[in-house]
Amino acid sequence: MSKPELWVVAERRLDHIEPTTQQLITKATRLAGDHFHVVTVLLEATTDHLEDELQPYGPDEIRIVRDDRFPTATDAELADALKQLIDAAHPNTVLFGATITGRSIAPRLQAKLQTGLTADCLDLRFDDETLVATKPSYGDNIMCEIICPDRRPQMATVRPNTFVAQPQADATPAITTAHITFHPVARLHVTAATPVVNTATTVGDASRVVALGRGAANEDTIASATQLAEKLGGRIGVSRPLTDQDRFTHDDQIGQSGNTIHPDLILNFGISGAVQYLVGMQDSQTIVSVNSDPNAPIFAASDYGYVGDAQAFMTALLAQFA
Repeated sequence: MSKPELWVVAERRLDHIEPTTQQLITKATRLAGDHFHVVTVLLEATTDHLEDELQPYGPDEIRIVRDDRFPTATDAELADALKQLIDAAHPNTVLFGATITGRSIAPRLQAKLQTGLTADCLDLRFDDETLVATKPSYGDNIMCEIICPDRRPQMATVRPNTFVAQPQADATPAITTAHITFHPVARLHVTAATPVVNTATTVGDASRVVALGRGAANEDTIASATQLAEKLGGRIGVSRPLTDQDRFTHDDQIGQSGNTIHPDLILNFGISGAVQYLVGMQDSQTIVSVNSDPNAPIFAASDYGYVGDAQAFMTALLAQFA
């Protein structure tokens, strides 16, 4: 009897695989043991070879569907293609990254399948063949476990950088192909465009992060933090209260209800260190924190701490780049 299939849907970012995919494959192979058959599903163009970026992480199988329309397909078109694959293979579980793309495709697919979807998970485990997905709830004050006992496939999206991608030595997954009927949907047609170069990454991708909290939310401090992030070649992240400002969004937020990050360096300014924030950045390689309160919990999680004014610290640090 064949093993039930545990799917990881590969996500494309420009001409490469979005890193959350490799993180999910690593977690899926650990969860699978001898019980599940781990399949990475890859939708790519006929001339692509994105499977080369997936093989080292050791899924049991990479199942490829090729169509030259996939790189520019809408989320609705991608969800339709996945629906056809699922109807043919009947996997037990389907995992997505909780990226902008994953958060768009997964609920579209869920609606087509009339099954359950747990979003923004921080951990996964199996109870026999039932997926137990852990996510924060009630304003991030508790962690809850969610199951989908009656419908299959069971689905989940997992926050980027929740797990660490680890290549496997001598990984040799089977490479197979599958076929679907591409169903185009009506869309707008662009008759002219002016390209804009944007090399910015998400806060989850940045190796250096300047993080701002409620105690560093004034205009001058934000302006200095922006300069500091540019000098360091990094990105600004924020705690939840600053997402109320128009300039910051959920994608900039660090913590249980935002992004889990693992930068080489994070500079925390005006952040007291609530548990919800700490779990989102505690695995950073070097943590430097500045706060006017000597008893702020953030210092217990920091490699270096400075008790004092955030603006004064930034001004002095920026002067070192002059």
